[in-house]
Amino acid sequence: MFGLGGGLDPKKMQAMMKQLGIKQEEIEAKRVVIEKEDGGKIIIEEPSVAKIVMQGQESWQISGKVKEEEEGIREEDVELVMGKTGKSKKEVMDALEEASGDIAEAIVKLS
Repeated sequence: MFGLGGGLDPKKMQAMMKQLGIKQEEIEAKRVVIEKEDGGKIIIEEPSVAKIVMQGQESWQISGKVKEEEEGIREEDVELVMGKTGKSKKEVMDALEEASGDIAEAIVKLS
């Protein structure tokens, strides 16, 4: 629609967007964190964030350096296994990591 040659002036682009009823606002942000249902996180460092409003609908455009973190071992799980086995925090964390977070499996390994 606009080509990739960079030939469109940003001010003209803003004017065209305004004519179409599209409002864009740049948001200053240090970091964006998306918490996933499975407990993992998507972290976007040094993000470029834009809020776009079109026909009353608000959407967000985010780009930057992306890294993903898997769900870690929860502190409540560590305390539960420590209570059941009497083992140290380090031993319990190691067992939970080996068991991929499976509490029952970690308890069996440590018993």
